[in-house]
Amino acid sequence: MIRNTTQRNAIQDVFLRKDRPLRVEEILQTGSERVESLNQATVYRNLKLLVASGWLRIVKHPKLGILYERTGKAHHHYFHCRSCNHLFDLPGCALNEKEATPPGFTTEAHEVFLFGLCSGCGA
Repeated sequence: MIRNTTQRNAIQDVFLRKDRPLRVEEILQTGSERVESLNQATVYRNLKLLVASGWLRIVKHPKLGILYERTGKAHHHYFHCRSCNHLFDLPGCALNEKEATPPGFTTEAHEVFLFGLCSGCGA
């Protein structure tokens, strides 16, 4: 069990308020609004602990790199807005792995990223 700290509580609050995959820069910026002393090293240290504890998971994006999101969500995919650079959760999965997997291949997992403009940027 990890000990609660003001910084960790601020980081967890960022994920509860944003409820989407986040980059370290977003976590630091939003968390600093609650705890001014929050710095990048503290964010990385706490992200590592929150991933190890199972509260967060890592999302590896082909363009944005490593992002973090809360665990416990059903299988889903992502929409990357090329204007604001945010990554949004898409509910559910439209991919039929059995149909998409070539004969003789074994699919172990998949991630799908859609790219375009979000409702805020496309308006």
